[in-house]
Formats: sequence, C-alpha cells, structure tokens
Amino acid sequence: MSAVTYVEAIVVGALQGVSELFPVSSLGHSILLPALVGGQWGQDLSIGKDSPYLAVLVAMHVATALALVIFFWRDWVRIIGGLWTSIRYREVSTADQRLAWLLVLATIPVGLAGLLLEGLLRDFLGKPVPAAIFLALNGGVLYAAERFSRPKKTVAPADSRSEKTIDFSAEETIVMRAVSAEEVADVRLSKLRVGEAILIGSAQILALFPGISRSGITMVAGLRRGLNHEDAARFAFLLATPVILAAGVLKMPSLFRPENHASLGPALVGSVVAGIASYVAVRFLVKYFETRTLTPFAIYCVVAGIGSLIFFSI
Repeated sequence: MSAVTYVEAIVVGALQGVSELFPVSSLGHSILLPALVGGQWGQDLSIGKDSPYLAVLVAMHVATALALVIFFWRDWVRIIGGLWTSIRYREVSTADQRLAWLLVLATIPVGLAGLLLEGLLRDFLGKPVPAAIFLALNGGVLYAAERFSRPKKTVAPADSRSEKTIDFSAEETIVMRAVSAEEVADVRLSKLRVGEAILIGSAQILALFPGISRSGITMVAGLRRGLNHEDAARFAFLLATPVILAAGVLKMPSLFRPENHASLGPALVGSVVAGIASYVAVRFLVKYFETRTLTPFAIYCVVAGIGSLIFFSI
C-alpha cells in the first residue's frame, strides 16, 4: 500500500476534523472521498487492515479528541474532580459527581462493542457502496428525529438575578446560585436517569457502521429522551471524547510500524489540521445548536449518500 502524501493528509485532516463532530460521519466520508476522487488517491487512501491510511486516521482521531478536551477543559476539570471525590468519599451527592458516573456508565457499552466489532465491521462494510447507503440512512434518522422528538426540558429564569431555576418536571426544580451557563447545562444533564444515559451512550455503537455519525446518532438518542438540541449536542461531545481518545491511543502503536514510517510526517501535519478543524467545528456547533436543528445535516447526508450510490452505479 502507498504512503499517504502531505496534500492527502491535509485534505483528509480537515475533512476528518469537521465530519467527526458534524453529524455526517467521518468514517463514511473517509471512505467515500478517495473512492469519488479515484486515481492515486483511491490507491493511497484505502481503508484496510494495516493500511498506512488507517494508521493516519487513528492519529487524526487522537487530535480530534484533544481538541474536545481543550474546548471543554473546564467541564472536564469539574467532572474528573467529581469522579475523584465520589470515589474518595463514597458518595454521589453533587451534579458533577453524578454526571461523571453517568459518562462512565454510558461509555462502557460502546467501549466493549468497539473492541469486539470495530475491525470486523470495518473490514466487511468499509467500502464505498455500504458507506453511501449508511450515510443516506443516517440522514433519514436525523430527519425522523426532528419530526418525532419528545418535548424538550427547558430552563426557566428565576426571580433573583443571582439565581437560575431549572425545570426538569412538574415535580422537581433545582435552584443554582451564581453559576455559569455550562454548569447549569451540566446540572440538567446530571438529572438524566442512569438507564437514559446508558441508552444515549449505547447509540454510539451504531457509529461503528461507516456512514452513521457518532455525534448525530447520539444527539438523536438524546432528543428522543427529551433533551433540547443544545444539551443533546453537549452530552454527545462529552461522551465522544473518552471513546475517541481511548480508541486512538489504543491503536496509535500501529502508526509506528516500519511499513508506516513514510506516513509519519503526513500523519503529524494532518493531525494538526484535524485538531484545528475539530476545535473550530465544536465551537461552531455548540452555538449552532442553541437555536437550530439537525435538519440541514439530514438533507446533506441523504443527498450525498444517494448521489454517491448513483455515482458508483454508473
């Protein structure tokens, strides 16, 4: 297999960084782009066992995870601190402690599924036609979620300027004093039931199918459990961070095999591009989902998926 070039790494890095967080499937695009371009790109950027391209993608995934850590660093400081104090004092009494455990429990199913199924599904379905089909299906799921999602949990202003009141149900109200908007959002997320959090986290398993978006399918699950778009996106990004980082670190040694040495330079450059693109993407999406929906992404996925199928059929 040919080594990945610098130009290919830069283009794929930008694509991977954006598509990993946009609800459009980075793996699907990483398969479809080389197939659509063809020629040398089709040869160099072939996903297969022990391929240099796959090793480069692993490095880019680590860069994406690091971008998420940097963007949400304040949240992760609180969440990790909550997990530590919960273990130390054997209690779950604060929102940070509860959210930490919800993230841990919600990550376990996809972690196990990834270890057992990722290689099998990638080798069997990591081809242009299946990726195009799943991309179109991804769009259909996103669109259906917007049409049939449950009523959202809302934030109601308190009477005092120093307080924010969060309404979760007719029976339960939490009052926060002098906290940031991010902390308020994390309190809302901490009120998810354990089963709901695990269900939302388990949705990431579907992202093992090329063309199904990790962030998209996780957001869909969150919307179905009554989260608003902003909280569903936030929870999806928090859930994705340890999964992407752990998977990347676990596979990183493959990049340093002798047959991949020619791709080390492009992998580094592509990872920097992917990290920057991911940071810009998450910053954009966090603001975007404050007021907007998944519908534009759904339309894009359906058009791109069906269009790719037509192209490969000609």
